[in-house]
Amino acid sequence: MIRLKNEKEIDGIRKSCHALADLFREVVPQVEPGMSTKDVDDLVVKFIKKIGGVPAWYSEDFAGAACISVNEQVIHGVPSKKKIIHDGDLVSLDIGIDLDGYISDSCHTVQVGNVKSEYKKLVKATRESLRAGIEACVAGNRIRDISNAVNDVANGKYGYGVVYDYCGHGVGLGVHEDPSIPNCPMSGPNPRIQPGMVLAIEPMINLGTADVHTADDGWTVLTNDGKWSCHEEHTVAVFEDHTEILTLCDDLVC
Repeated sequence: MIRLKNEKEIDGIRKSCHALADLFREVVPQVEPGMSTKDVDDLVVKFIKKIGGVPAWYSEDFAGAACISVNEQVIHGVPSKKKIIHDGDLVSLDIGIDLDGYISDSCHTVQVGNVKSEYKKLVKATRESLRAGIEACVAGNRIRDISNAVNDVANGKYGYGVVYDYCGHGVGLGVHEDPSIPNCPMSGPNPRIQPGMVLAIEPMINLGTADVHTADDGWTVLTNDGKWSCHEEHTVAVFEDHTEILTLCDDLVC
């Protein structure tokens, strides 16, 4: 069931999303070679505690405040003291905050140090596909319009693999709500986009194949061919005459 949010609920979600944007502004500049992904997660925990929130992923029984996925890891990377970040890595930070019961959700891929041009291009394409998906997310359109827009950029323009096993979703009062938002054309429900929807749009784009698998830890999702991946995400709210990017930050990560 799709949960349409009222003005009060959207205001609460907006506050949580603005706090999450502030988190990215603070944490991203601190991600550097030699840190472990657990070190980065500790920074996230510290920020969320400072603002009186709770990491949203804790409700999902996930062992971390952030999903931190490096290079060929697509999503759901579990923070670890053993996973060290190196110069040239792509590090995706997927974070949610529960602030007074209102949930925000966003992801940005950090380019650490001297990143190769082919990976910079992948990040550029993923961010471009996210913008295209958001532009298609307007009242009166359908969910598949978002899917088509993302896929047209990531696969049609750049020829990258668009992950189809995982997708965006409704968010705001729960971590994962209806509807599901695929990043490529798929059969299934195709609801009309309505005012009051709050959606997490999140392209997961691979340099090679779109096929993925789950690691032995039961969480981390990796590309099947070992090529690198990029993940970008914003939470948006749909109104009658516009769509607001609630997690919008700045050119540092967006």
